[in-house]
Amino acid sequence: MEKLIRARDRYRREVLTSVVSRLGGARDRGDVPGWVLITLMTAGIVTVLWGFAGDRLLELFSDAIGNVSGPGR
Repeated sequence: MEKLIRARDRYRREVLTSVVSRLGGARDRGDVPGWVLITLMTAGIVTVLWGFAGDRLLELFSDAIGNVSGPGR
């Protein structure tokens, strides 16, 4: 039984140490170049799609907004 209590206490200490290190430790700023690349690629895809289908997208959006009605209508 004492072996289980020691194992439990050791586990609690490890979890507490892990949580404290994550909260108060060095901040991971992430992969900044990756986010920049994703942002630029997304902007490029939107630009290309808008060039090909801009008029149709605008028409779809206008129709969708035109079909919205208020409560009870």
